[in-house]
Amino acid sequence: MEALEVARWQFGITTVYHFLMVPLTIGLGLTVAVLQTAWYRTGKEQYLRMTKFWGKLFLINFIMGVATGLVQEFQFGMAWSEYSRFVGDVFGAPLALESLLAFFVESIFLGLWIFGWKRLPKGMHLLSIWAASLATMGSAYFILAANSWMQHPVGVEMIDGRPVMVDIWAVLTNNTLLVAYPHTLFGAFSVAGGFLLGIAWYHLWKRRRDGIDTVGADGKVLVGSNPAIGRDATDHKVWLTSLRVGAVVAMVSFAGVSLTGDLQAKLMFEQQPMKMAAAEAACHDGTGFSILSVGDLGSNDCDDMVAVVELPGLLSFLANGDFTTDIRGINTLIPEYQDSFGTHLPDNPVYGERAGTEIDYVPVMEVTYWGFRMMITFGMLAAGAALVALWIARKGTVPESKWLMRLAVFGILAPFGANSAGWIFTEMGRQPFVVAPNPDPNGIDNVFMFTAAAVSPGVSLAELVFSLCAFALVYGVLLVVEVKLLFAYCKGGVPSAMPEVLAHRDDDAGSGKGKDDDDVLAFAY
Repeated sequence: MEALEVARWQFGITTVYHFLMVPLTIGLGLTVAVLQTAWYRTGKEQYLRMTKFWGKLFLINFIMGVATGLVQEFQFGMAWSEYSRFVGDVFGAPLALESLLAFFVESIFLGLWIFGWKRLPKGMHLLSIWAASLATMGSAYFILAANSWMQHPVGVEMIDGRPVMVDIWAVLTNNTLLVAYPHTLFGAFSVAGGFLLGIAWYHLWKRRRDGIDTVGADGKVLVGSNPAIGRDATDHKVWLTSLRVGAVVAMVSFAGVSLTGDLQAKLMFEQQPMKMAAAEAACHDGTGFSILSVGDLGSNDCDDMVAVVELPGLLSFLANGDFTTDIRGINTLIPEYQDSFGTHLPDNPVYGERAGTEIDYVPVMEVTYWGFRMMITFGMLAAGAALVALWIARKGTVPESKWLMRLAVFGILAPFGANSAGWIFTEMGRQPFVVAPNPDPNGIDNVFMFTAAAVSPGVSLAELVFSLCAFALVYGVLLVVEVKLLFAYCKGGVPSAMPEVLAHRDDDAGSGKGKDDDDVLAFAY
């Protein structure tokens, strides 16, 4: 292996790990804001309990997301200094807006929300969580503005071999960004929906298992109560409402992901045709969408690729909205890329060991092909499971089946898998470029960068291997911590976030007067 490969592995691992927290934070933030609004408007106890329980899980995930996200920006300077020099004039503005505007608002108002219970007026406290949630989504916008520029450079001029930003509004209204942003948000909401559904199913099942809830002759739930452990009638409403809300959010989000994903695919066929050709294993021009293609493992050679099942016309529809236009395949695109960007990397020291080597313009097809399909498959599974769950729980509870409960809980991972697969496809499909060129006539000439030129020249292979191992160890520990905390609070149910709901606690203990009860960040210690 060489330094470039290890640097890519390091950035890929830390980024995918960090993005496990991001969609849940975005989705849960808005969910908690809506739930608290419902409590503010109706005064119903169930919404207060839901706000505090899901809010606790939101905080655990948010804190871990901040800790892992800080590493990302440091890596630009440590392992990717040449990249930072090239894009710095463009990246500086959106990243500064993300840090100084969105993240500051997010942090300040989240702090007010955390410590403002029983201290701030209810309306002001509600405003705090809305401000924090909207700022979280604003933060995602600025980050995606930077990423979308890598996919489709706009708003710059090349001066002395570097892109210099001349129009920040062009960067912030990049058409790639305008479709990527809602696609990412819908993906985040699908994660939150699956999260609510899976955990709510577990607690409804637990109430059945413990004999608290039973089912009448008509199949409808007979809600029981055990206040000593916090399992009263309101507790049942908490979990049934959470399940239904989660299922509806998951299904609506999948519809949103599908619509925005279609727009994004059409744009990518124009802006990064090789990425989409590799995603379809489309070696030759045509209209057919590959249901299944097979080839030799590790080979990007079209001679080793066989299309087993195809749907005629569907690829053309995804790209152009019709069923007859031929879509350029890999064999057609390779000569076009070679004519535009050369057959070999320049013989320049900045390219390290790869200087003067032949350029492979085809991204790893196993990753792009299966990443694209895993994204779609996991998304469809999550939406289908939500529809089934909504139907099963229509009479107010869930079956006593332990296997169905486990399936519902493990189903939480499906939208996470869809999000991760989508991002891996998006980023690896751009290779061999770290900043993709514009092949369309409206593109800005010469604004592109090969990944081989982006890595820091002064960082050795040994240093990168050490930092990769160190990150893997630290992130592994953090993963254990987060999973343990989430498991503990999820299993504990509402009493884990609101100890005062337990019937055996005295008034002082439940009023927030005790030191432990008043410390809303006790979980962090």
